[in-house]
Amino acid sequence: MTIGLPLQAPSPSGLIWRITRNEDAASDAERAEILQSPGFGVHFTDHMVDLCWSDKGGWHRPRVSPYGPIQLDPAAAVLHYSQEIFEGLKAYRHADGSVWTFRPDRNAARLQRSARRLALPELPTELFIESLKQLLAVDSAWVPSNAEESLYLRPFMFAKEAFLGVRAAKKVAYYLIASPAGPYFPTGVAPVSIWLSTNYARAGHGGTGAAKTGGNYASSLLPQAEAYEKGCQQVLFLDGEYIEELGGMNVVLVTRDGRLITPESDSILEGITLASILELAKDRGLTVEQRKLSINEWREGAASGEIIGAFACGTAAVVVPIGKLMAEDFEIVHEGPESTELAMSLREELTDIQYGRREDTHGWLVRLDA
Repeated sequence: MTIGLPLQAPSPSGLIWRITRNEDAASDAERAEILQSPGFGVHFTDHMVDLCWSDKGGWHRPRVSPYGPIQLDPAAAVLHYSQEIFEGLKAYRHADGSVWTFRPDRNAARLQRSARRLALPELPTELFIESLKQLLAVDSAWVPSNAEESLYLRPFMFAKEAFLGVRAAKKVAYYLIASPAGPYFPTGVAPVSIWLSTNYARAGHGGTGAAKTGGNYASSLLPQAEAYEKGCQQVLFLDGEYIEELGGMNVVLVTRDGRLITPESDSILEGITLASILELAKDRGLTVEQRKLSINEWREGAASGEIIGAFACGTAAVVVPIGKLMAEDFEIVHEGPESTELAMSLREELTDIQYGRREDTHGWLVRLDA
């Protein structure tokens, strides 16, 4: 059955959304069984959002449709030239049953920056947030209610024009899918080991490192496999002697006097979780430094006792302490309560805000089910 928005009114963007209900939607019992142990990225909600863009028509035909395969022409530009970007954010259920998301305007802005770098059209912020609300209007039952669980939202955009010439595509698709996500650390947050990659680079100056595009993640898969072979859970990349980021997370060092130091580079993806953590640290009166940060500074600081800890942060894991950095010829070890105390305290504060357990004094939360 196809219906329009309530009262058939235009949406805030001025577009009329069409909603097609999934006749094969999961039953309440089936959904409840999935939500008992959702994992991450293995189950998907009943519906998805898609919008079309063309160089002549702009953004048009917004729809909520049953979740299912996407049909593409074999000559679609994304399959040949990787003209693709994506985002990641979460929907959280609060104690009163309402559903919220966290700083979606920042995700929208980052998607726009990624689009500029990949020669894709920019999706307006209001339309980005509207797409989240439209999907949650039909799939809010998929948002888990257990602690540390959420509904992971994956917006993505790709070039769908069937054309083999090397130029920006004139037809583009935007989709939004959602996947219930269990606790990233089912047994509790514990320090992880990181492998230092010296043979591979994630991105370079002037490249696509600051864009959230699939190619950056593809290039991290081989060094990530190398990290697993070394008994590590993540891989850290360098730009020469300077620290960049992990395969999918930002890095922060903690000093004995309470400073937070994080790398700055035009080839690092701007982290929304990172920005929020640093903002909360500043609220506490702590000093935050975003600057060039060499691997030798980390080594020397850890050896002298000036650097007492390190942590990684990102949407999925939020914050996780780094217990060990392993390289071919050295190790950096952070152990003991002082190495994780600040990281875990900031993690607790941030997740309390996201789940509505603490006042959102920054206005970061946006309600999706209202």
